[in-house]
Amino acid sequence: MVQVWNPNGKYRVVSTKPMPGTRWINLLIEQDCRVEICTRQKTILSVEDIIALIGDKCDGVIGQLTEDWGETLFSALSRAGGKAFSNMAVGYNNVDVKAANKYGVAVGNTPGVLTETTAELAASLSLSAARRIVEADEFMRAGLYDGWLPNLFVGNLLKGQTVGVIGAGRIGSAYARMMVEGFKMNLIYYDLYQATRLEKFVTAYAEFLKANGEQPVTWKRAASMDEVLREADVISLHPILDKTTYHLVNKERLAIMKKEAILVNCSRGPVIDEVALVEHLKQNPMFRVGLDVFEDEPYMKPGLADLKNAVVVPHIASASKWTREGMATLAALNVLGKIKGYPVWSDPNRIEPFLNENVPPPAASPSIVNSKALGLPVSKL
Repeated sequence: MVQVWNPNGKYRVVSTKPMPGTRWINLLIEQDCRVEICTRQKTILSVEDIIALIGDKCDGVIGQLTEDWGETLFSALSRAGGKAFSNMAVGYNNVDVKAANKYGVAVGNTPGVLTETTAELAASLSLSAARRIVEADEFMRAGLYDGWLPNLFVGNLLKGQTVGVIGAGRIGSAYARMMVEGFKMNLIYYDLYQATRLEKFVTAYAEFLKANGEQPVTWKRAASMDEVLREADVISLHPILDKTTYHLVNKERLAIMKKEAILVNCSRGPVIDEVALVEHLKQNPMFRVGLDVFEDEPYMKPGLADLKNAVVVPHIASASKWTREGMATLAALNVLGKIKGYPVWSDPNRIEPFLNENVPPPAASPSIVNSKALGLPVSKL
């Protein structure tokens, strides 16, 4: 059930799951770590499972977003002499950071490595929903195609339509650029902060189109979320999940959207009221969604799986080879950095130095979310 690398290593690091690539293992081994990887055929480990893995002596753990890292696990890790835990994820909704602070455990995450990958999946879902790719694929495989028809799987043209982005941070902005530049869509976005770089990009692209005798694209920063929902043809959600964004898209908000709109969610499941969404999809067959995340993962709300106007994929936004191997590397280096007493990297989104396989990584932890609370030094590199 446990695979062991470098059995005589001085420091014991546990990974609750096998992770992509081998670089993360080699980086730990090179620094005298014994690496233990849990290989149990169980998708989500319980608190008891993880306590058993931690054992009596453990210096650090690399874990997953699906695990419940609270008081119980942090006290167990602390008792075993552990000082570091890292999620192999950018999010850490599953971590009680206050409990980690109490036991002096550094909590790592892996931002910066999944921006483009996640944006690409949001774009893929937008296209799949707009052009009814999944429905058409199923139709073809079922042997139902008997020749070209004028009305067969007619979908939506994206060119000249408006793409709406709610949350124009790194991922939301990357997605917006793909849709604007790739499909000549106009942009409307809502964010608490002005996305200056994104605005400049769209303005410059509009100038380029105009200079080439084409219709320029436009951008607008909306005054409210509702404005985006009302005006956009394709809407992609990229907010963080907190009290203010829980059920952000509910029955009332679905009702103000265009009848043929496309809604995409690669952020967090509970941002959408899934029961209300199922009802809306049933009543509006031309309304379509692309979902990578769900309210009660791994389950879908009843009825969602039966709907032709929903494209559903199993939380794979970060699932490109480069990104997943990078996430594993960053998570391992977060744990290693704390064990070795390294400082914390000053910019967690500038992670290229850690991912360059031709040079040794910087002597720093790439991203520790509670570094301030623990008073950890910041790297001058």
